[in-house]
Amino acid sequence: MIQSLFLLSPTGEILIERHFRGQTSRSICQKYWEKASVGSGLASAEVLSDTMSPVLELTNVNDHGAGGSGSIQTIYLFSILRDGLSYLAACPSEVSPLLVIEFLHRVADTFGDYFGSPTDEDAIKENFSTVYQLLEEMVDFGWPLTTEPNALQDLIRLPTVLSKIQQVVTGGTNAAISEVLPSGTVSNMPWRKAGCKYSQNEIYFDMVEEIDALIDVSGRVISSDVSGSIQAQAHLSGVPDILLTFSDPDVIDDCAFHPCVRYGKFELDKVVSFVPPDGAFTLMTYRLKADQSRSISPPLNCMPQFSYGTGNNSSQGRVVVSIGVKPVSSIIRKGMTVKVEEITVTIPFPKIVRTANLTATVGTVLYDEAAKIASWRIGKVNEHSRPMLTGTFLISGTDKPEENPPLGLSWKIPQSSVSGLTVSGLTLTGVNYGNKPYKGVRSLTKSGRFQVRCN
Repeated sequence: MIQSLFLLSPTGEILIERHFRGQTSRSICQKYWEKASVGSGLASAEVLSDTMSPVLELTNVNDHGAGGSGSIQTIYLFSILRDGLSYLAACPSEVSPLLVIEFLHRVADTFGDYFGSPTDEDAIKENFSTVYQLLEEMVDFGWPLTTEPNALQDLIRLPTVLSKIQQVVTGGTNAAISEVLPSGTVSNMPWRKAGCKYSQNEIYFDMVEEIDALIDVSGRVISSDVSGSIQAQAHLSGVPDILLTFSDPDVIDDCAFHPCVRYGKFELDKVVSFVPPDGAFTLMTYRLKADQSRSISPPLNCMPQFSYGTGNNSSQGRVVVSIGVKPVSSIIRKGMTVKVEEITVTIPFPKIVRTANLTATVGTVLYDEAAKIASWRIGKVNEHSRPMLTGTFLISGTDKPEENPPLGLSWKIPQSSVSGLTVSGLTLTGVNYGNKPYKGVRSLTKSGRFQVRCN
């Protein structure tokens, strides 16, 4: 299974190194970083997501002491990128790729639960001891063992200012380690703590749908895909049994559930029956059926135009980007007006561009000279406004690029849905609450990997 786990900073520095069964040379990380940073000084999130395969087949040289010959070993390196950090798992033999990648995401999620969001380089450096304690509990001889947040928090306490002071004074790490076995490990529900008690019982659901799309110059959708997830936040006393029903469950496909969900009941009746974990968790993920994903109409119009000078002005160019809200879209919204929020346009310039001077009618523009990327943060836009960015740039030489990189577009629309999926019923049984628990459901549509091609 997993032989070694590495955690790399945004600059390629090894922050965490943990070996479970045998030793993997650090040169593996160097080989990974060389592939990740091809064509750029630093492996930014955009570069990694565009160029890196999540599975690489590399060679590892095992050293047998000073002066000894090393044996060559094939290593399968699995990687994900979260909050600018690269999570790497080295496996000496073929394993299920999705198993290892899902485990890496669980590790990143656990770090987020303990250290807050974003779990960046500073958060890891401030909590080295806790990171290694978590990895010790999550992996047993290379195999994933304890990955449920509630069970881990019973084993290793969340870091606090008091615990950090105690570690500094005593010089040890035992202040964060629990002396008792977590109650969930000896029950048939390891995801839920025993004896949960709250004075105010509540459970909330967030239905989040993401649109991945590729748009051509004229605004036509070339390809699109819609995925969704239901995020839950539960603070309920006792051991409640919850039944969640949908208005139109046939629109969803390819579902994946939290272990607490009774999958057989969903297959039979299309309802979600479960005993919830305590706290925040992802109840389920799903995708829209292919015919619905192909008929997506995005809520925004993005019109980018790049032009290059000729003759004496051949070393100059001009860029114009306009944004507008479509009056008619496939996104179903509870309400009359359509308001798109947190709009950000990422404009990558060709590598031949030396510098750029950009201005916008709405929002702020930041241009990164090293990465050749401009970030235009617009904010909220309604149907009546049309923000515009204009600017000029200088290029090296007179050769024009064969094509301009596509723009990245991110946005959010609260209280909206692409699929039209809504919760029709939410029933709590198994516990007699004196006061009726608070229940709530929100919906959100946002962009995923949303790209717009340039002229």
